Formats: sequence, C-alpha cells, structure tokens
Amino acid sequence: MKFTALFLTLLGAVPAFGEVEINLDKLGTSLGGWKARKGKAAEYEISESLYRTYQPETSPSPDGGIFVSIRIDHVRGFMSSDDHASLELSFANDGTLVTAQSSLALQGRTISSELIKGGASASTSVAAPYVDRAVKIGTDLVADLSSKLLREKIVEPGRVSFPAAIRHNYNLIYQSVQVKADKPAMPSETTGAKPPESLPGDNKAAEKKEESAPAAEEKKPEEPAKPGTKTVFDAHTKKEVPLPNVTSYNGSGAPQTPLPANTKAEMLGVGKEALKIARDVVKEGMK
Repeated sequence: MKFTALFLTLLGAVPAFGEVEINLDKLGTSLGGWKARKGKAAEYEISESLYRTYQPETSPSPDGGIFVSIRIDHVRGFMSSDDHASLELSFANDGTLVTAQSSLALQGRTISSELIKGGASASTSVAAPYVDRAVKIGTDLVADLSSKLLREKIVEPGRVSFPAAIRHNYNLIYQSVQVKADKPAMPSETTGAKPPESLPGDNKAAEKKEESAPAAEEKKPEEPAKPGTKTVFDAHTKKEVPLPNVTSYNGSGAPQTPLPANTKAEMLGVGKEALKIARDVVKEGMK
C-alpha cells in the first residue's frame, strides 16, 4: 500500500504537456473570417490599405512544440502585382514563443529580419514573463523590418504600413496558440510496468477472495427432501418415510398389477361351490 501511494504521488507530480496547436476558428474570426480564396484566406484593411492573410501552415518541432508559417499579401490593385510577406514563429511544447522571423518581397526586392529569440533578458515582468517576452520579440521584429524598409526609400502607403500588418498577424497568432490538456501516460504504456491495480499484493488478495467463494458453497448442507413429495414425516419415529408409487386410475388400459395365471379356474371353482350351497339350502327348506 505504501508503494502504491508513493507511486501515485510521484506520477501526479510529473508535468504533462499536451499537443500545441493553433485555433484556426479563433484566428479567422479575429481577422474578419476565412471568406477569401475559397475559404482559405481572410482580407482586412489597415491604414486604408488592403491585406490578405492565408491560413497558417504548421509542423511539429523536435522538442514537442510547433513551427508556424503564415503568408501575408499586400493587395495593391488590379494593374499592379501584390507584395508578399512571410511570418515564421516557433513555439515550445508548453506554448511559449521561442523565435520569430519575417521577410518581405516587394517587386524583386527582398527584405528579411534577423532571427529574434526570446532569452531570459527579454522578460521584465515577474507575474507574466512569457507574455512580456512575446511582446519584446514582436517589438524587435517590427523595428528590424521597419529600419531595413526605410533604407530602401519606400514611400507607398501600403508598403510602409506592411510591418504593422505583420505585427497585427503576430499578435493574433500568439493569442490563438493553445495547448491541449493531456493526461500523463501510465507506466504500462511507456515502460511496460504493471499499474498499481495489478501489483502482486493485490493479485493475492483477489485470488483469496475467489477461493473463499467456492469454499462457502461446498460447506453448505444439502437440503432434505420436502415432506409430501416422495417421503412423509412420521410423528412417532420422527423420520421421513418413503411413500408408495401411486398412479392415477386408467379404466381403458390394462391393470398395472397382473392377475394370476389360474384366475379363470379359481373363479369356476368358487361358482360351483356357491351353486352347491344354494341347492342344499333349497332342499332343507322343502323338508
């Protein structure tokens, strides 16, 4: 019992992380709905410029987290080619943001940000260190893109506000990441060990219970035959006496007890004697 209690206590103390995923419904609702491109993208306006975000692509990372890649377009117009951007985020197995990187493609010109990592120095909040770290990563990411975009002397309003659209998607993706609650696996599923209910001590107790049940059935005395069925209770001897085998009368059938073989001869002899007695009585009366 002590071993079982200790085992359950240690098992409950082990942290268990479920599967990290993105809530696409929540992300699509925050972007205005997956209504464009046959339900695969969402369109919205920022600073009077039109942008389009496609549903993100995810893949599991070696540490148990996920890698998220999302495409963002700047819709410029009918006669102009659109600008494109990509946003890549890495999350740990507990949903913590690890790294972020983005790049822009503006008519043959490519602008890429540095790989922004969230270290221990990025967190200044004791109450919510992970949120503070995510805010610091997003701020550094947009600042890096904006400074590089400024060097290219970009003046078109939709392109100038492109880093703001990336930050908008960054914030919404971070809020849509969730971790599925998962129960810790039992030792039998991972190492083949027996669970607490199948320990040797418990098996012996179960076997004793199973053996005690047949023993109780064997000690149970046999019930005596009920009076009136095949036996009758004698008040003098105080014992049960067997009854004879009594069968119902059958007038159409042969008698159950066979008659003697010389029954006919005996009946004729009795008749002759009765006739002789009758004659003697008549003679006595005539005298």
